[in-house]
Amino acid sequence: MATQSDRPRILVIEDDAEIRSLVQDYLQRQGFRVDVGDGGAALDRFRSVIGEPDLIVLDIMLPGEDGLSLCRRIRAASRVPILMLTARSEDIDRIVGLEMGADDYLGKPFNPRELVARIRAILRRLEPEPLARRRIALGDIVVDLEARSAAHASNGEIALTSAEFDLLECFITRPQRVLSREQLMDWTRGRRADPYDRTIDVQVSRLRKKIEADGETLIKTVRNAGYMLCAPVEER
Repeated sequence: MATQSDRPRILVIEDDAEIRSLVQDYLQRQGFRVDVGDGGAALDRFRSVIGEPDLIVLDIMLPGEDGLSLCRRIRAASRVPILMLTARSEDIDRIVGLEMGADDYLGKPFNPRELVARIRAILRRLEPEPLARRRIALGDIVVDLEARSAAHASNGEIALTSAEFDLLECFITRPQRVLSREQLMDWTRGRRADPYDRTIDVQVSRLRKKIEADGETLIKTVRNAGYMLCAPVEER
């Protein structure tokens, strides 16, 4: 039986007091430890007193420093998973949020059960697999699948978000194979892709910028089909 300290700690940053209270109550009933706040100051207080949460649920529409700015500030110093709450009609907010390093998003109004499912899916992807350590060489990049880390042989560690690492792992375990956007969405997010959802395109673009050197192509775009890891993969 899990102890109190074993339960994931979720920080909910939402300025609507009613939504904040409802989310807090529902997540607590689902077994999470939950702290709440209404903006960047709440995050700063939490970090100074408690430290880093296991996951942050972050609303975009906040007073003062908005959620997108706060997401950028969080990601500059931490890899903590971020699930953003967005207005369902504002696709641009979702895209910008992902570009800034959010791991997933959920449009308002939302079903609390879906929120819990998304949170659990993100946390589950972060759990270490009970396998022997596997190190993969991808060109001059070394990827540790258990430690969920990647590093250039010469430039050191590559700062990947959990969502970006999930995507990289999909490519590494299926090299030289065309992967559709729908497959990548299903494997990394656990849901089917909307025809107009460009989430995967944004994530692939961010991943490429981090792992590809000037003029280098590791992940190839296959027109009207998806993406393919074209670099050789070797186990170490």
